[in-house]
Amino acid sequence: MSPHILPPLLLLVSNIFMTFAWYGHLKFENRPLYLVILVSWLIALAEYCFAVPANRIGHTVYNAAELKTMQEVITLVVFSVFSVLYLGEKLTINHLLGFAFICVGAFFVFKGPIGS
Repeated sequence: MSPHILPPLLLLVSNIFMTFAWYGHLKFENRPLYLVILVSWLIALAEYCFAVPANRIGHTVYNAAELKTMQEVITLVVFSVFSVLYLGEKLTINHLLGFAFICVGAFFVFKGPIGS
C-alpha cells in the first residue's frame, strides 16, 4: 500500500484505540480507578502498535509536523463520532466551529510556505 495512504489508515485505527483508552472508562464510573488505568494502558498498547508504524512509514513521505497535524485532525473526527455514538453527548455549533478552525490550521501546515 502507498506510503501516502497507509499512515492515515493506521492513524485512524490507532486513534480509535486511544479514544477508548482515554474516554471509554467514563461509562464505567463504578469500577476502581486502578482497574480502569490498567485496562486503558492495555488498550493504549494496541494503539501504539498502529501509531508507531504509521509515523515510521509516514515519515518517508510526510514531515513530522504534517504527521502530527494529520493525527490531530483524525483524533477530532474519531472523538466526535465516539462522543456522540458511545458517550451519547451532543456536538454543539461551538464544537464544530472550534474543530473547523483546527482544520484551517491543518490546511496551512500542508500548504507549505506562504509567499515563496
